[in-house]
Amino acid sequence: MAVRPEGTPCWADAMFGDVEQAKSFYGAVLGWTFGESSSQYGNYTQAYVDGKAVAAVVPPMSGQEGQSQWCLYLASADAAATAGKIREHGGEVLMEPMQVGEFGTMCLAREPAGAVFGLWQGGTHEGFEATAVPGAYCWAEFFTRDPERTDAFLSAVFPYGMQQIDDAGVDFRLFKVGDDTVLGRMRMGEEFPLEVPSYVNVYFTVGDCDTAVARATELGGVLRFGPMDSPFGRFAALSDPQGANFSVIDITTTQGEMPVTTDVS
Repeated sequence: MAVRPEGTPCWADAMFGDVEQAKSFYGAVLGWTFGESSSQYGNYTQAYVDGKAVAAVVPPMSGQEGQSQWCLYLASADAAATAGKIREHGGEVLMEPMQVGEFGTMCLAREPAGAVFGLWQGGTHEGFEATAVPGAYCWAEFFTRDPERTDAFLSAVFPYGMQQIDDAGVDFRLFKVGDDTVLGRMRMGEEFPLEVPSYVNVYFTVGDCDTAVARATELGGVLRFGPMDSPFGRFAALSDPQGANFSVIDITTTQGEMPVTTDVS
């Protein structure tokens, strides 16, 4: 089995009070099809693009009802050991490492500034079977009100190298595993209402950003930002009808020069 490098994004799922509505929405916007729900694992239902697993939806467990949100999972070779590092560096373990049959081991945590994320120690389920193709995961960013704490935490728990984007108008940092850039971190400014907590924003690839936005809003989604062109692609930030934030990006439509970055020790 291929082992994903420590700290690499490897899976995404979300809890929805109305799973059928979520399936209908994301099926229309991202082209997902869905497998059979597994009652043994809380009616967890995987989403597929061209037969390859790209995400999952699940109803909330008892006591966890509330705002729907996407959860990004970072790869861990030893979830228990990584959970120990999370505590050691000021994070909170929300759900202790739990083995999910032969599929792997999962854990949920919160970094010091408040963003929730997961760990996944792969077994027979290694994670994403496709990325960076229409309908599949492409990118993710930690949106945080306390970037200094978030940066220190992430770089202590995972073997990340860091680069700061040299742009006076934005406080944005990149996290690398070896030579691969795997995550971003954005400082939340005054444009974010105070009631919006720190969170992880997940990007899904689309063939055409404007078409995806139009379809999403027609189906009850809310456009939060964009569409906007960038050197990385044309993207937009949305909320689905149940309030889960996500972004869509067309990575084939790029504009502008790549930003200059500085290595951070």
